[in-house]
Amino acid sequence: MTMRYPVYFVSHGGGPWPYVDSMRPMYAKTAHEFSALPGRLPGKPKAVLVISGHWEAQDFTVSTAQHPPMEYDYYGFPAHTYHIQYPAPGSPVLAARVKALLAGAGLSSREDASRGFDHGTFVPLGLMYPEADVPIVMLSLKSSYDPEEHIRVGQALAPLRDEDVLIIGSGLTYHNMRGFRRPESTPIAEAFEAYLNTAIGQEDIRTRNQMLVRWETTPGARLAHPQEDHLLPLMVVAGAAGDDKGRTVFIDHVMEVPMASYEFGGVK
Repeated sequence: MTMRYPVYFVSHGGGPWPYVDSMRPMYAKTAHEFSALPGRLPGKPKAVLVISGHWEAQDFTVSTAQHPPMEYDYYGFPAHTYHIQYPAPGSPVLAARVKALLAGAGLSSREDASRGFDHGTFVPLGLMYPEADVPIVMLSLKSSYDPEEHIRVGQALAPLRDEDVLIIGSGLTYHNMRGFRRPESTPIAEAFEAYLNTAIGQEDIRTRNQMLVRWETTPGARLAHPQEDHLLPLMVVAGAAGDDKGRTVFIDHVMEVPMASYEFGGVK
């Protein structure tokens, strides 16, 4: 009998930081924790489904490539970071299953056979599975940014947890490019992370989901997320969590702000 997989929201950090010598010391805690995440799972997953804050489309879109390419969607980093390779396979079988689950919930989706791994995908997965031997499928955000719809997507995908599939939402609990490295951003980021931590820890999932949907009403919310692309993966994860209460796995403090990662289900 298989055990239900936990689901995760991870704060993936800035750009291709594991591949930049000057950045690795800043993210030492994140590197350690990402590397340790596989030890929290029931076993090695059959595949991973990633919802990254770096991919949005007009409609929810599923990557279908057998051998996904790379997406270097960052700027101003050393030249070698535009040649990083993470040669994990895709999984057309899982992609088809994702589309079927969404359709069964009345949610339309499209396919993209050319979408590659962005750093929201290859950074955490590269540290978790450096051998690149676990298939990865990506699911885009929907550019309308409706939080309730993203929660519904997660709810539709929840059966994957009983099929040896690991679901990861990859974003950041604070994502204001103008606020990084500024001391005045610290209390804003800490207050918003505290709100998210309170939300995910609710016993009543309806309360949890309502708090996440109403995230924008929190003081400082738009200072923490001028645009919610890096927050919406948490909505998908919360939907997939079902009745499982969330908890903080770890918080790293980088560039004057906390970067939290959450777990729903799994070990205590």
